[in-house]
Amino acid sequence: MDLLARLAGAVADARRLMERLVAEHAETIAAAARLLADTFKAGGKVLIFGNGGSAADAQHIAAEFVNRFQVERPPLAALALTTDTSVLTSIANDYAFAEVFVKQVKALGRPGDVAWGISTSGSSLNVVLALEEARALGLRTMALSGGDGGPVAGQAEAAIVVPSRNTPRIQEMHILVGHVLCDLVDFLLFPEKFADS
Repeated sequence: MDLLARLAGAVADARRLMERLVAEHAETIAAAARLLADTFKAGGKVLIFGNGGSAADAQHIAAEFVNRFQVERPPLAALALTTDTSVLTSIANDYAFAEVFVKQVKALGRPGDVAWGISTSGSSLNVVLALEEARALGLRTMALSGGDGGPVAGQAEAAIVVPSRNTPRIQEMHILVGHVLCDLVDFLLFPEKFADS
Protein backbone atom coordinates (compact mmCIF):
# COMPACT_ATOMS: atom_id res chain seq x y z
CA MET A 1 0.00 0.00 0.00
CA ASP A 2 1.40 3.38 -0.92
CA LEU A 3 1.24 6.50 1.24
CA LEU A 4 -1.73 8.09 -0.51
CA ALA A 5 -3.77 4.88 -0.26
CA ARG A 6 -3.02 4.71 3.47
CA LEU A 7 -4.08 8.33 3.85
CA ALA A 8 -7.32 7.68 1.96
CA GLY A 9 -8.00 4.60 4.10
CA ALA A 10 -7.54 6.52 7.35
CA VAL A 11 -9.91 9.26 6.22
CA ALA A 12 -12.47 6.71 5.02
CA ASP A 13 -12.29 4.88 8.37
CA ALA A 14 -12.84 8.13 10.26
CA ARG A 15 -15.77 9.09 8.04
CA ARG A 16 -17.49 5.73 8.51
CA LEU A 17 -16.99 5.89 12.26
CA MET A 18 -18.31 9.45 12.44
CA GLU A 19 -21.46 8.47 10.55
CA ARG A 20 -22.01 5.46 12.81
CA LEU A 21 -21.41 7.52 15.95
CA VAL A 22 -23.97 10.13 14.94
CA ALA A 23 -26.50 7.48 13.91
CA GLU A 24 -26.17 5.65 17.23
CA HIS A 25 -25.74 8.59 19.61
CA ALA A 26 -27.54 11.63 18.18
CA GLU A 27 -30.12 11.61 20.99
CA THR A 28 -27.45 11.20 23.67
CA ILE A 29 -25.37 14.02 22.22
CA ALA A 30 -28.45 16.28 22.17
CA ALA A 31 -29.24 15.30 25.78
CA ALA A 32 -25.66 16.08 26.82
CA ALA A 33 -25.91 19.48 25.15
CA ARG A 34 -29.13 20.23 27.06
CA LEU A 35 -27.50 19.07 30.31
CA LEU A 36 -24.53 21.41 29.77
CA ALA A 37 -26.71 24.35 28.72
CA ASP A 38 -29.02 23.90 31.71
CA THR A 39 -25.99 23.77 34.02
CA PHE A 40 -24.50 26.97 32.65
CA LYS A 41 -27.89 28.72 32.69
CA ALA A 42 -28.34 27.83 36.37
CA GLY A 43 -24.92 29.24 37.27
CA GLY A 44 -23.17 25.88 37.55
CA LYS A 45 -19.82 24.84 36.18
CA VAL A 46 -18.40 21.94 34.23
CA LEU A 47 -15.37 19.98 35.47
CA ILE A 48 -13.65 18.07 32.65
CA PHE A 49 -10.93 15.45 33.08
CA GLY A 50 -9.04 12.60 31.45
CA ASN A 51 -5.53 11.23 30.86
CA GLY A 52 -3.05 11.75 28.02
CA GLY A 53 -4.86 12.76 24.84
CA SER A 54 -8.07 12.95 26.84
CA ALA A 55 -6.38 15.46 29.18
CA ALA A 56 -5.62 17.58 26.13
CA ASP A 57 -9.25 17.26 25.03
CA ALA A 58 -10.41 18.35 28.49
CA GLN A 59 -8.28 21.49 28.27
CA HIS A 60 -9.37 22.17 24.69
CA ILE A 61 -13.08 21.90 25.48
CA ALA A 62 -12.78 23.97 28.66
CA ALA A 63 -11.07 26.71 26.66
CA GLU A 64 -13.87 26.74 24.09
CA PHE A 65 -16.42 27.33 26.86
CA VAL A 66 -14.44 29.87 28.90
CA ASN A 67 -13.24 31.93 25.96
CA ARG A 68 -15.63 31.36 23.06
CA PHE A 69 -16.39 28.83 20.38
CA GLN A 70 -17.68 30.50 17.20
CA VAL A 71 -20.02 33.26 18.35
CA GLU A 72 -19.38 36.19 20.63
CA ARG A 73 -20.99 35.41 23.99
CA PRO A 74 -20.22 35.65 27.72
CA PRO A 75 -17.69 33.19 29.17
CA LEU A 76 -19.09 29.88 30.42
CA ALA A 77 -17.75 28.30 33.61
CA ALA A 78 -15.68 25.24 32.67
CA LEU A 79 -12.49 23.91 34.23
CA ALA A 80 -10.09 21.20 33.11
CA LEU A 81 -8.87 19.22 36.13
CA THR A 82 -5.72 18.31 34.19
CA THR A 83 -3.87 21.62 34.21
CA ASP A 84 -2.58 22.32 37.72
CA THR A 85 0.66 20.35 37.93
CA SER A 86 1.18 21.14 41.60
CA VAL A 87 -2.23 19.77 42.53
CA LEU A 88 -1.86 16.72 40.27
CA THR A 89 1.62 15.80 41.42
CA SER A 90 0.99 16.42 45.12
CA ILE A 91 -2.08 14.18 45.09
CA ALA A 92 -0.31 11.49 43.08
CA ASN A 93 2.73 11.66 45.37
CA ASP A 94 0.95 11.87 48.73
CA TYR A 95 -1.95 9.51 47.95
CA ALA A 96 -2.26 7.80 44.56
CA PHE A 97 -2.64 8.68 40.91
CA ALA A 98 -6.14 7.19 41.07
CA GLU A 99 -7.09 10.10 43.36
CA VAL A 100 -5.93 13.03 41.19
CA PHE A 101 -9.42 13.86 39.91
CA VAL A 102 -11.42 12.63 42.93
CA LYS A 103 -9.86 15.15 45.28
CA GLN A 104 -10.43 17.99 42.82
CA VAL A 105 -14.07 17.00 42.37
CA LYS A 106 -14.47 17.00 46.16
CA ALA A 107 -12.83 20.42 46.44
CA LEU A 108 -14.45 22.16 43.48
CA GLY A 109 -17.67 20.32 42.66
CA ARG A 110 -21.06 21.38 43.95
CA PRO A 111 -24.52 19.88 43.43
CA GLY A 112 -25.79 21.03 40.06
CA ASP A 113 -22.33 21.12 38.48
CA VAL A 114 -21.35 18.62 35.79
CA ALA A 115 -18.43 16.20 36.01
CA TRP A 116 -17.36 15.21 32.49
CA GLY A 117 -14.95 12.28 32.26
CA ILE A 118 -13.08 11.37 29.08
CA SER A 119 -11.45 7.97 28.53
CA THR A 120 -10.67 6.28 25.21
CA SER A 121 -10.62 2.86 26.86
CA GLY A 122 -13.53 3.48 29.22
CA SER A 123 -11.52 1.92 32.04
CA SER A 124 -9.32 4.74 33.41
CA LEU A 125 -9.53 4.22 37.18
CA ASN A 126 -9.01 7.86 38.11
CA VAL A 127 -11.85 8.88 35.78
CA VAL A 128 -14.18 6.16 37.10
CA LEU A 129 -13.51 7.13 40.73
CA ALA A 130 -14.03 10.84 40.03
CA LEU A 131 -17.37 10.16 38.34
CA GLU A 132 -18.43 7.94 41.27
CA GLU A 133 -17.54 10.69 43.72
CA ALA A 134 -19.31 13.30 41.61
CA ARG A 135 -22.51 11.26 41.68
CA ALA A 136 -22.23 10.82 45.45
CA LEU A 137 -21.87 14.60 45.85
CA GLY A 138 -24.92 15.39 43.71
CA LEU A 139 -23.16 16.46 40.53
CA ARG A 140 -24.54 15.52 37.13
CA THR A 141 -22.25 13.24 35.12
CA MET A 142 -21.36 12.70 31.50
CA ALA A 143 -18.65 10.80 29.67
CA LEU A 144 -16.88 10.35 26.37
CA SER A 145 -15.64 6.79 26.03
CA GLY A 146 -14.77 4.12 23.49
CA GLY A 147 -15.13 0.40 22.86
CA ASP A 148 -17.99 -0.94 24.97
CA GLY A 149 -17.92 2.17 27.18
CA GLY A 150 -16.43 0.35 30.16
CA PRO A 151 -16.98 1.43 33.76
CA VAL A 152 -16.55 5.09 32.79
CA ALA A 153 -19.74 5.00 30.73
CA GLY A 154 -21.45 3.09 33.52
CA GLN A 155 -20.91 6.03 35.89
CA ALA A 156 -22.34 8.67 33.55
CA GLU A 157 -25.95 9.64 33.04
CA ALA A 158 -25.05 10.84 29.54
CA ALA A 159 -22.43 8.53 28.01
CA ILE A 160 -21.30 8.96 24.42
CA VAL A 161 -19.41 5.81 23.46
CA VAL A 162 -17.42 5.72 20.22
CA PRO A 163 -18.02 2.25 18.70
CA SER A 164 -14.35 1.47 18.05
CA ARG A 165 -11.26 0.11 19.82
CA ASN A 166 -8.85 2.13 17.67
CA THR A 167 -7.45 4.80 20.00
CA PRO A 168 -6.66 7.46 17.36
CA ARG A 169 -10.11 7.12 15.78
CA ILE A 170 -11.77 7.32 19.22
CA GLN A 171 -9.81 10.47 20.04
CA GLU A 172 -10.80 12.03 16.72
CA MET A 173 -14.45 11.37 17.46
CA HIS A 174 -14.11 12.72 21.00
CA ILE A 175 -12.92 16.11 19.84
CA LEU A 176 -15.58 16.12 17.12
CA VAL A 177 -18.25 15.50 19.77
CA GLY A 178 -16.65 18.13 22.01
CA HIS A 179 -16.90 20.71 19.24
CA VAL A 180 -20.46 19.70 18.38
CA LEU A 181 -21.43 20.07 22.04
CA CYS A 182 -19.86 23.52 22.21
CA ASP A 183 -21.87 24.57 19.16
CA LEU A 184 -25.13 23.09 20.47
CA VAL A 185 -24.68 24.71 23.88
CA ASP A 186 -24.15 28.11 22.26
CA PHE A 187 -27.21 27.51 20.08
CA LEU A 188 -29.33 26.65 23.13
CA LEU A 189 -28.11 29.51 25.32
CA PHE A 190 -27.73 32.27 22.73
CA PRO A 191 -30.22 31.55 19.92
CA GLU A 192 -30.21 35.18 18.85
CA LYS A 193 -26.59 34.73 17.71
CA PHE A 194 -27.78 32.19 15.13
CA ALA A 195 -30.72 34.12 13.73
CA ASP A 196 -29.04 34.75 10.37
CA SER A 197 -27.25 31.41 10.01
